[in-house]
Amino acid sequence: MKTDIQLQQDVMAELLSEPCVSPAQIGVDVKDGVVTLAGQVDSFTAKWGAESAAKRVAGVKALAVEMEVRLPGMIRHADRDIARAVGNVLSWMPYLPQDAISVTCEKGWVTLSGEVQWKYQRESAHAAIRHLMGVLGTSNQILIKPARSTSLAKDDIETALNDQAHVDAKDILVTIHGAEVTLSGNVHSIAERYQAKNSVWRSPGVNNVIDHLTVS
Repeated sequence: MKTDIQLQQDVMAELLSEPCVSPAQIGVDVKDGVVTLAGQVDSFTAKWGAESAAKRVAGVKALAVEMEVRLPGMIRHADRDIARAVGNVLSWMPYLPQDAISVTCEKGWVTLSGEVQWKYQRESAHAAIRHLMGVLGTSNQILIKPARSTSLAKDDIETALNDQAHVDAKDILVTIHGAEVTLSGNVHSIAERYQAKNSVWRSPGVNNVIDHLTVS
């Protein structure tokens, strides 16, 4: 088991690997395996990136986020302009049903609601708006309601993994339960882990991916 000092060092190292994060802006405190991130960042993208980096560190029991987003020069965008930008981005995503997602913006905080058939649609919509100027935070309240049951074939999932140029699929085990796919085994990098998960999400019929992959 890692000590708190080891965890702090690992989190700080992971922050250095996140291109959208300036580690100098973020303080890292660890007590009993609980990591607290504090400080001020200049975009919601940086805040999200810091949270994601900390979550990737093995041994972190829980994460407390006390970071504040302060836009450069105290720039403020009207909520109506942010909501319009979010709506435009979502309308450009070909795999999202038209008018399936509702957008609410209050003081820079964007809430997405509505219904989609697959989890990848829910996650993709959320990911697409995090980088927009003026967004200070997000709440993803989109519900997943599959239209029908679709049988998944293990061979199809494994083929999708093998087709990825940056994924070494021979050490990845695929388990299917209904419309849920579990990946376990070893990959060589965080980037390879990300590619493997994305390739499964693109497979028809998948509405959840459980990641038990280990980076070695």
